[in-house]
Amino acid sequence: MANQGQGRPAGLEAIAGAVKEGGRKGPPPVHLWNPPYCGDLDIRIAADGTWSYLKTPIGRPALVRLFASVLKREGERYFLVTPVEKIGITVDDAPFLAVEMKVEPDPEGRILHFRTNVDEWIACGPEHALRFAPEPGTGGLKPYLHVRADLWALVTRALFYDLVELGEERMIDGVRMLGVASGGAFFAMAPAGSLEGPA
Repeated sequence: MANQGQGRPAGLEAIAGAVKEGGRKGPPPVHLWNPPYCGDLDIRIAADGTWSYLKTPIGRPALVRLFASVLKREGERYFLVTPVEKIGITVDDAPFLAVEMKVEPDPEGRILHFRTNVDEWIACGPEHALRFAPEPGTGGLKPYLHVRADLWALVTRALFYDLVELGEERMIDGVRMLGVASGGAFFAMAPAGSLEGPA
């Protein structure tokens, strides 16, 4: 543990208990909690979505879902927040993965629904955008889905190919762009004909 701050962070079970107590009537109101920073805990979210504690994968999906519900990003740092403490953790890329997609017909075209690796369904649209970041050195793209606040899910490679299959070309600011539509919004991937695929 580094930077002990206001005191030593509690262990996993103590954090889980505090989260359950603070959010017992529905989703934890993380946006209302502003506790003191209590240092870092050796929790890492790997690029493949695996959560680990002390370099050992957390094998209880319910515990991962609980911690995911109180994840908060401030600048480039990530924290688990309870009503009484804020604990820094490490995130290698995005804190979530988008691992499943369903296409629903809609009067405006379609809505793409994504399931994250913590079993949360997100309807892609203006409130939950897709963005496509260039992957340095590869010519490929890394797609991300907005989950909440400043938290994003990396869209898996298989789903990226599905998005490309659903892609269409539209003129954006005078440039013909390949992108995908969902929930009445259009999310541009790259200039038409330039896409190399995911990294």
